[in-house]
Amino acid sequence: MKLDTTIIEALSLDPKTTTVKTHGSSGFNATAKISTTLSDGTQKHLFMKTAPGKNAEVMFRGEHASLNAIHAVVPSLCPGSLYTGVSADDGTAFLVTDFLDMSSGGSSGGDGIASREEQQQHSGMSLAAKLAKLHTTPAPIPKGYAKPVFGFPETTCCGDTPQPNGYEESWARFYARNRLEAILQKCERNNGRDAEVRSLVERTVEKVVPRLIGDEHLNDGKGVTPVVIHGDLWSGNKGRGRIGGKGAAVEDVVFDPSAVYGHSEYELGIMNMFGGFGKGFFEEYHGICPKTDPVEEYGDR
Repeated sequence: MKLDTTIIEALSLDPKTTTVKTHGSSGFNATAKISTTLSDGTQKHLFMKTAPGKNAEVMFRGEHASLNAIHAVVPSLCPGSLYTGVSADDGTAFLVTDFLDMSSGGSSGGDGIASREEQQQHSGMSLAAKLAKLHTTPAPIPKGYAKPVFGFPETTCCGDTPQPNGYEESWARFYARNRLEAILQKCERNNGRDAEVRSLVERTVEKVVPRLIGDEHLNDGKGVTPVVIHGDLWSGNKGRGRIGGKGAAVEDVVFDPSAVYGHSEYELGIMNMFGGFGKGFFEEYHGICPKTDPVEEYGDR
């Protein structure tokens, strides 16, 4: 497998000491492991995704921004992304990130016992604690705004479906326009107009959304503060591994995000839908990141 010259130049890799081979699998793209020897003789590993087409460019730009948004708040929660771009050779889109070694599973060594050095390197945080930290840290303020707002600087993809993320100061308005109405429009473009489906979505936008997540309704009229949301957090997008590979501590990690600056409880919908997060997880999580008021409507939201 040959490494594209665009990637070699973008990451300042030495082609004489760099190799690439297929690694892992994905439903939407090809995946590979890049190994390179640095000037001091140490070896560094990177992870790469590639796919053809404009849709892949959009997907990788979104994932690049998503990984770095999460990594900036909780570095031990996910790999950082190093570069995304398009091959000058054949137009293939690519994404290169820190390597995440998942082969260690639940232990830091062959005997299941972490070394003293690894114990010192470990963040000491569970997945619940990391997610709660992410969800209690205000999102960055976008250029042109005076405070955090809902949205994201890039279009992101849930699966292979692009999600618009234009900024809104209201969470209810963002959710209605950029999630409910956006997916309705995509469905109608692909399958034609269905009057009943459109009516249900319109009624949900007009009545249910403001009733449950309207700014004047949440937290006694104070609304909610935008935080970084993974956006596609289900059991298949979490695990335990070493960010950077050998020598790093085994951590609870997440990957394949589709981030947005949103309401923390938005994350919990997919988590509950597909399972994989038990009662103990949510007890620990909500001990750090409390449920939004009115608490009695938590399940409805």
